[in-house]
Amino acid sequence: MKIRGYMLLLLFGSICLPQSTHAQVDFNKRPTDDLGNVEDQFQEYFFEALKQKGIENYQKSVDALLKCIDLDDTKAVLYYELGKNYMQLKNFGAAEEAFDEAVSMEPENEWFLDELYGVYIQQDDIRRALKTVKQLVQFHPDYKQDLASLYIRMEKYKDALKILDDMDKNFGFNEDRDYMRNQIYNLTGNDEDRIENLEERVKTNPENEANYLRLIYRYSELGESKKAFDAANRLQTLNPESQMVHLALYKFYLDDNQVQDAIASMKIVLTSPIIKPESKAKVLNDFVKFVAVHQEYETDLIEITAMISEEKSVKTLLELGQYHLQAKEKAKALPYFLEALKQEPKNYAIIKDVLLLKVDLDKNEEAVQMSEEAIDLFPAQPILYLVNAVANNKLKNPKKAIESLETGIDYVIENPNMLRDFYLQLSEAYEQTNNVSKSKSFAQKAEALSTGE
Repeated sequence: MKIRGYMLLLLFGSICLPQSTHAQVDFNKRPTDDLGNVEDQFQEYFFEALKQKGIENYQKSVDALLKCIDLDDTKAVLYYELGKNYMQLKNFGAAEEAFDEAVSMEPENEWFLDELYGVYIQQDDIRRALKTVKQLVQFHPDYKQDLASLYIRMEKYKDALKILDDMDKNFGFNEDRDYMRNQIYNLTGNDEDRIENLEERVKTNPENEANYLRLIYRYSELGESKKAFDAANRLQTLNPESQMVHLALYKFYLDDNQVQDAIASMKIVLTSPIIKPESKAKVLNDFVKFVAVHQEYETDLIEITAMISEEKSVKTLLELGQYHLQAKEKAKALPYFLEALKQEPKNYAIIKDVLLLKVDLDKNEEAVQMSEEAIDLFPAQPILYLVNAVANNKLKNPKKAIESLETGIDYVIENPNMLRDFYLQLSEAYEQTNNVSKSKSFAQKAEALSTGE
């Protein structure tokens, strides 16, 4: 009996006490917990409850705990365990009643209150969740963040901001609270308070680059370019070696047509070991768009492009490829699309662009092989069959072209222009086989689609 009593106490403690407890226990002292002296039947039911809960038979655990309560209903922990089982069974009403009972017996027990709070959240009972979390705040300040979250849901934004301000002051800033703060500003449209908070952060902690960057971003988002540029200059004055500030400066310089300054900033960004690749890609993409309008800076674009590591993003590669296409430089565009395809070999849009470029550049043997491989991946895309036929016609392989066209034409649906292209290629292929009648027939079909007859 004594051994079972000690086991029960230890198991009970492992369930009810936090891992971080530092209370000193005298193991030479006889346990005084009431459970150490209960009757055998109570212990049997309680051990059964623990066992069933351990193997996730929550209803059987509930049944055993209810039998314990029939024998002795004065122990709050039984209701606590009962409530946790009901939570697992998604019986939130019964869980609430059980936790309520436990809390009524031990109103200052943090663990009981926390479970009750969880039930209210599950039931979306914000009013009672708020009341409970206010009690929990006295145990741990972290609960204040929950309190702020509940105030947001209740649209009590001033109360929520007051709590966030207090926590920031006492514990410093963190991403979770910043997210909540911005959520409030977005809901209320209170950009003045948002800016005021960021300006205060810059003033309080001027060494923190992130505060300046947030401020620059918000000013830019509000269209306050002058103030954003001023914040960037403040950061650069404070920290001339800052690399992050050039993420903002290059854009201001471009917009102000200070191109050489913009190029200098972009070079710093693109060679920085601390700036993320996605940010570098955005910088390069902006410059690609700029050079598309101001082509006199193409040499600078080439130089800047070479500064990026070999692992350029797909988006960056496609932007560079499109830039050369707009400049009617297909031979220069193709390598960028090919490099993008290496990173995303099953991207249909890139495959199509590469194939069209290969045909335009008379890389017909490559186009035939690649289109056949693409058809295996995308058998219902008619453009792939058309490209294959065009390349085969150019290579004087009319039979292969006809075979590809006759298969692919079945996938042409409500696309008169593409159907016309199929007919034209069929006409050319049959002409190569000296089948004049079929060649003329398909040419006439193509002409009819052109005239709308």
